[in-house]
Amino acid sequence: MAEFDNVNIDPTPITAGENVTIEYDGLLSEAGAEEVYLHAGVGKEEWNDVKTIRMNRAPDGSWKTTVRLNTTQDFKFCFKDAAENWDNNNGHNWSYQVHNGEQHSFS
Repeated sequence: MAEFDNVNIDPTPITAGENVTIEYDGLLSEAGAEEVYLHAGVGKEEWNDVKTIRMNRAPDGSWKTTVRLNTTQDFKFCFKDAAENWDNNNGHNWSYQVHNGEQHSFS
């Protein structure tokens, strides 16, 4: 699991075709947001296939959702609340590489 600035991603590394759980307990949570959304897409420079997904509040007060990444493009995301307040990692968003699952061996 990778943990950065109150954002957890599980599993890491991310493999195409697997489910990935995103857990958020950042600025919007601290500000008392009643709803938090994952705003996510895939791609290298540009965001493609962009979706906004409502997250579920966990018993510990964090927010969670699970997505399936069926691509090897980079997974890019940020968060927003119902009032359109954004947490975009200080303008950098979050980005993770997605690999194809191949493992190389040395003989």
